[in-house]
Amino acid sequence: MIIADTILKEYRVTEKAALLSANHNQYTFEVAPSANRIEVARAVAKVFNVEVVKVNILNKKPKVKTDRSRKGRPGTKGGHKKAIVTLKEGDKIELV
Repeated sequence: MIIADTILKEYRVTEKAALLSANHNQYTFEVAPSANRIEVARAVAKVFNVEVVKVNILNKKPKVKTDRSRKGRPGTKGGHKKAIVTLKEGDKIELV
């Protein structure tokens, strides 16, 4: 079994994430690349003591960029896995 701290990396603070949490009771987290929906749901339920209804997983592929300091050799930038977690109506995550 994987520990919840290794699955959830950070809460994503964006305009879209703020709108989802305010209007649809959905919260966005950056998660470990090896995590699946069930593990993410269990981790959120354990850490924040809420009931998870649905989990959507999105993989952002890394972009290939040329590095000016290494004479134009390509490197990768970005790339992460995020989860949009829908909570049961009435449950809320307080992020301060």
